[in-house]
Amino acid sequence: MRLLSRGVRKKAKALGVRYSFLFRRAQRQQLSEITPLIESGVIRPFVDKVFPFEKTRDALAYVETGPAKGKVVITVTD
Repeated sequence: MRLLSRGVRKKAKALGVRYSFLFRRAQRQQLSEITPLIESGVIRPFVDKVFPFEKTRDALAYVETGPAKGKVVITVTD
């Protein structure tokens, strides 16, 4: 991932900001607590675009081209 994010990290450094990936694995308890908040509209997540793991390079290029309007997600399946 470090190699794939080289361009994004370089731009972030030039702008004086920190850039990092966030990998999360969903846990049943967390999902059961957050689900009612999403369903009731208290939390309104916005996903700008979803990429499969095989298209990680495309996802990074998408992030590099400008500000995404929401989260850019890379899906990993077992």
